Amino acid sequence: MVVNAVERKIEQYVSELDDSYVASLYRKLPHGKRLRTKLILKIAGSDLKVIKTAATVEMIHAASLLHDDVIDDANTRRGVTSLNASAGDKTAIMMGDILYSKAFFELSSISPEIAKVVSNAVVQLSLGELADVELSKKFHTNRDAYLKMLYQKTASLMEASAESAAILVGKQRDAYRSYGRNLGIAFQMIDDILDITADSATLGKPALHDFVEGKVTLPYMYLYEILAEEDREYLVSLHRRRLSSDEALWIKSAMKKYQIIEKSYNEAKELIVEAIGLMESLGEKDLSNIAKEMIEREF
Repeated sequence: MVVNAVERKIEQYVSELDDSYVASLYRKLPHGKRLRTKLILKIAGSDLKVIKTAATVEMIHAASLLHDDVIDDANTRRGVTSLNASAGDKTAIMMGDILYSKAFFELSSISPEIAKVVSNAVVQLSLGELADVELSKKFHTNRDAYLKMLYQKTASLMEASAESAAILVGKQRDAYRSYGRNLGIAFQMIDDILDITADSATLGKPALHDFVEGKVTLPYMYLYEILAEEDREYLVSLHRRRLSSDEALWIKSAMKKYQIIEKSYNEAKELIVEAIGLMESLGEKDLSNIAKEMIEREF
C-alpha cells in the first residue's frame, strides 16, 4: 500500500537524524488518519517526489500537533497519552521543532515551488495558532475571526497539500487548492461539532473540552445569537470553566432545542458540496468520495 511507503519515508527521515532518543519519541506519536497523504496520493500518484512531499507534509502536521498539545495543556492525543504529558512540554516543543526543520530541509530538494507553497502554509498555520490563543481568552462572537483562524490553523496545510500534489503532476492547481481549502475548513467545523456531540471515548478527550479550554466555536456563536439575555449571560459565565454534569447538560440541551448542531453542520456541508462539485467536474471521483465521507460522519 502506497501510504506505507510514506510512513517508511518519514521513518527514513527520522533515522537520518541519527538520534535514538528522537527516534523513540517519534515512535510514540499516534499516526492519525493521514488525510493529507491520501489527498496527495489521489491527486498525484506515487512516484518518489510525491512520496517525499507527503512525508514532509505529515511531519509538519505532526510538529504542529505537538506544539498545539503544549498550548492546550492536552493530556491525550487520539486516545493515547500526549508527548507533552509523558515527556514534558520542553521535549514536545523541541520534538516539534526537529520535525519542522527536517521537513523544511527535505522540501528544499523536492522543488522550489512546492517548498514555497508548503512553507507559506506553515506561516499561516502558526498565525492561526496564535489567533486561536488570543480568541480563547474571552467569550466572543467574531465569526470572521473564527473562520480566518480555522483557515490558517487547519485548512492552510490541507490546501497546500492539494495544491502541491497538483503542481507535481501539472494539474489545475487553483481548483485543487480550493478543494483542499474547503475540505480543511469543513473538517475543522465538523471536529468542533464532534467536541459537543461525541462521547469522551470516541473523542479521545473529554466532551465539551473546547469550550472549557476557551475555544468559542461556531455552535456556541449560533447558540449565543438565539438565546435570551439571561441565558446568554449564563452561557458566557460557563466559558473557560470546568463544567459540572448539569452545566454540560444545559449546554447540550440548549443546542438540541435550537437545532444548533444541524445549523452548524449545514454550514460545513455547503463547503463540502462545493468541493465535491469541483472534483466531479474534473473527473476526480476518489477525491469527491473523500469529501463525501467527511459529511457522512455520525453525530
